[in-house]
Amino acid sequence: MTARVVLLVTTPRIAPGLLTREAWSSLEQAYAVWGRPDEPQVAALVEAGVEVLPREPAHPADLARDLVAASEVGDVVWVGSSDGDPGLSDAIAVEVTRLPEPPDVELLIGSFDVPGARLLDVVAVMDRLRSPGGCPWDAKQTHASLVPYLLEEAHEAIEAIESGDPMHMQEELGDLLLQIAFQARVAEEHATEPFDIDDVAGGLVDKLVRRHPHVFAEVEAATADAVEANWEAIKAAEKQHRTHPLEGVPSSLPALARAEKFVSRLHRTGRDDLVDAAVAAGDVGAQLLDLVRRARAEGVDAEAALRETLRELEQRSAATDGVEDHPAS
Repeated sequence: MTARVVLLVTTPRIAPGLLTREAWSSLEQAYAVWGRPDEPQVAALVEAGVEVLPREPAHPADLARDLVAASEVGDVVWVGSSDGDPGLSDAIAVEVTRLPEPPDVELLIGSFDVPGARLLDVVAVMDRLRSPGGCPWDAKQTHASLVPYLLEEAHEAIEAIESGDPMHMQEELGDLLLQIAFQARVAEEHATEPFDIDDVAGGLVDKLVRRHPHVFAEVEAATADAVEANWEAIKAAEKQHRTHPLEGVPSSLPALARAEKFVSRLHRTGRDDLVDAAVAAGDVGAQLLDLVRRARAEGVDAEAALRETLRELEQRSAATDGVEDHPAS
C-alpha cells in the first residue's frame, strides 16, 4: 500500500484539538507526526497523547524533502502551522515528481469554521489596533469620541437596507459591527468596571433566551402578536424601576421615530389620553404627532415613509436638473 504525506489543515478559530474523526484516525495510524513545537495545535495533540516530532521553521523545500523521505517507511502527517505554511504544498509537489514511485499526498481538513467564526477575527484585529504598537488613532479613542461614528454608521446601515443592495448592506453592517467591537474593546480598559465583547454577547444571549420563553421554555405563543405581547410583558417586568412610560426613550432619536415610540408606549400603558391632549393643541407639532399616530395605526413607519418620499424627491430633482443642464439631450 502506497504511503501518504498528509498535510493536516485546521482552523485557528476553533480550540486546538477539536478535530474530525478522520483527522484523529490519520494521526493515530501515522508512522510519524511532525509539527512546529510552538504551535497551539501541536501542544494540544501532545497533551492528548500523540507523539509529535518537533520541527523548527525551515525552508519549504527542506521540509518537503524530509517529509517525502520519511514517507518511505509509512504515513507521515504534518500538522499545519497557523501561518498556513506558505510554499510547502508546492515544494512537496516538486519533490514527489522526482520519484519513480511517489507517496500519495493528501490535504486533510481537520476542523472547519463554524457560523460566526469570523467574529473572532474581528475581536483579534480590534485588539491589535487598540494595543501598544497598533494604530495611534484607534488607541486615543474613547466611548464618547466614537459616538458620532456609531450614529453615522447606523444611518448608513439603514440607507443600505432600504436600498435593497445586498453588497452595500453587507459593507455597512460590517461598519456598524466595527463600532460595537470598538466600544467593547475600549470598555476593557475601564479602571473599575471593565467589560469585554464576551460580556456584551453573553448579556444579549441571556436577554434573548429570557424574552423568548415560547422557544426556550414552555410558554405558548403561536402568533407574532402573541410573541410581541409576551415580549412586552417580560420587558415591563424587567424595567420596573422606570418611573413613567416614556422613560428610557433616547432623546437622540429623530423626532418622528421618537414620536412613534411615545405613541406606542403610551398606547400599551393605556395612556392614549396624553396623546389626545397633545394633539388637541392644534399647532404644527400636534399635527405631526397626529400623523405619526395615524401612521402607526395603519402599520406604517412614519420615519421610513418620510425617508422614502424624500429619496424619491431627490431622484426627481436630480433627473430634472440633468435635463436642464443638457438642453440638447
